[in-house]
Amino acid sequence: MIYESAQAWRNATHKNILFFGMSGLGKTHVSNMLRANGDWFHYSIDYRIGTRYMGEHIADNAKAEAMKVPFLRDLLMSDSIYIGSNITFQNLEPVSTYLGKPGNPALGGLSYAEYTRRQAQFRQAEIQALLDTPYFIDRAARLYGYPHFICDTGGSICEWVDPHNPNDPVLQALSQSTLMVWIKGSDAHTAELIRRFDRAPKPMSYQPEFLDQVWHSYLAQQNITEDQVNPDAFIRWTYAQALAHRQPRYQAMAENWGITVTADDIAAVQTPADFETLIADTLATG
Repeated sequence: MIYESAQAWRNATHKNILFFGMSGLGKTHVSNMLRANGDWFHYSIDYRIGTRYMGEHIADNAKAEAMKVPFLRDLLMSDSIYIGSNITFQNLEPVSTYLGKPGNPALGGLSYAEYTRRQAQFRQAEIQALLDTPYFIDRAARLYGYPHFICDTGGSICEWVDPHNPNDPVLQALSQSTLMVWIKGSDAHTAELIRRFDRAPKPMSYQPEFLDQVWHSYLAQQNITEDQVNPDAFIRWTYAQALAHRQPRYQAMAENWGITVTADDIAAVQTPADFETLIADTLATG
């Protein structure tokens, strides 16, 4: 780790942190708090994915829908209108909307082939955005003068890395430039995330092998064909399994590449000083 002790962390003039863990446990909340206090550059992986690596896919999908409307088609063909996505740190909806959900097209579902094609696009985009982290650390300090750096990753980081492989290229790049911090939730947190997701199911990205297994299991259990799948019902059914699938992967990442703090500890952080003390105390206790 780049900070081998609490004292090394406290003495560091440039503090570089990467958060990972389930979405909804405080990664973005604390990142926003640190950025708002002026000394921390906030690098959002999801924002980078949407603006740099998925932007054309998202815009082209919107254009394809607009081309179905003769009035809009004529305007697009004559370059009279422009269609793009308005992605911000607070609004990443264009990315999830593009990812979509598989199932009945009458219910807004995508074919499984198209769904997995978009999943593969997202996988490549997220890996590249993660590998851009060292560049943004340098850019934040050199161009903008920020002394500290926080990388706010998406929940799917664990799907694309092998935490047991000491030569994993993504984890090597990240651990050599940041202190990787797992925000670990309790069983109660997991239950609340499941309840929240059940109320408003949103598209997710999955490891290909896991997705293929749950998709075919769902079809078999429900005794239905692809175009009979209710998209929301499928991703609700999948969500708890996805969390269980990710938990040991997060844990291995923390054990082999970083440190662990609890979601309750993160929730108690109110200031940058609180945060620096939490990291120091965690490093001190091993």
